[in-house]
Amino acid sequence: MSKFWSPIVTALEPYVAGEQPAIANLVKLNTNENPWGPSPKVLEAIHAATNDDLRRYPDPSARALKEAIARYHGVASEQVFVGNGSDEVLAFIFASLLKHDAPLLYPDITYSFYPTYSRLFDIETRSIPLDADYRIRPEDYNAPCGAIILPNPNAPTGVGLPLGDIERLATAHSDQVVAVDEAYVDFGGETAIPLIADHENVIVIRTFSKSRSLAGLRVGYAIAQRPLIEALERMKDSFNSYPLDRIAQVAAVASIEDDAWFTAHRDELIENRRQLTEELENRGFVVLPSQANFVFARKPGFEGKELAAALRQRAVLVRHFNKPRITDFLRISIGTQAECRRLIEAMDDIL
Repeated sequence: MSKFWSPIVTALEPYVAGEQPAIANLVKLNTNENPWGPSPKVLEAIHAATNDDLRRYPDPSARALKEAIARYHGVASEQVFVGNGSDEVLAFIFASLLKHDAPLLYPDITYSFYPTYSRLFDIETRSIPLDADYRIRPEDYNAPCGAIILPNPNAPTGVGLPLGDIERLATAHSDQVVAVDEAYVDFGGETAIPLIADHENVIVIRTFSKSRSLAGLRVGYAIAQRPLIEALERMKDSFNSYPLDRIAQVAAVASIEDDAWFTAHRDELIENRRQLTEELENRGFVVLPSQANFVFARKPGFEGKELAAALRQRAVLVRHFNKPRITDFLRISIGTQAECRRLIEAMDDIL
């Protein structure tokens, strides 16, 4: 607290990112990072980009990257917006598309940056409770609102919505923006991108951090019809004309073009998730059905905080959220088979 702080800063409750500790022999399953490195073609592209061109500003429009994303998803490059990680893309969306006179709707258990951005941009909100099985029910959103945002699959639960439910939301709220945050969709969810052609109110947010192993470079994007993208561009160009550096742009292009690497490692992660879920359930854990690169699990009779602390003592890091309804759950990122085995061995030692 300082007398020099503005009222906005004083009132903020900042988002708390996952821990990045320096612990020897750590099994790090707390921030949903990909357990494998990026495509070798990404490393080649980065090496090629570290030349004299770094003295020049990057392409402010990131044209090559937008075109690569557009080809991959079958949309026009004018329908693509890119930013410094999907968190920055979300910030532009909150400021330019989700602030209206009526409240913004989002799930009560969801990505905790949503309430942070809502406070930052002074957006009135209303949280909609998940049902008893921790699922989003589209019918619960049949209420007056200014806009809707939800992750699909949801975070931190990992539970996904079928495309038909997203379409019903978009149709029922045709006069409001429906933002679908698909940070984890590559691991088993259904993308809402096909809805964009017929729904001017739908915007889909994606990231290269998870399935593309580029969390360290910060590349995110959004896809929507042109008027929504133009709003984001107006906001971006009033804030930072160069959000993505040269290295991030060429690395992201190389990543999205190496579909063989992406497919093989995604499939391996999904299999590791299946095996880890089975191992946890065999030990009495309740595991929510996940379509993400993590599982959300609790052990009846054990407090989530205590389990997380005990795992940390054994150099295994998972994420615990001290929040209503989910305080006994642990969010466990899916690692390699060896990392998942270390987790299970540590659990056996604790239990």
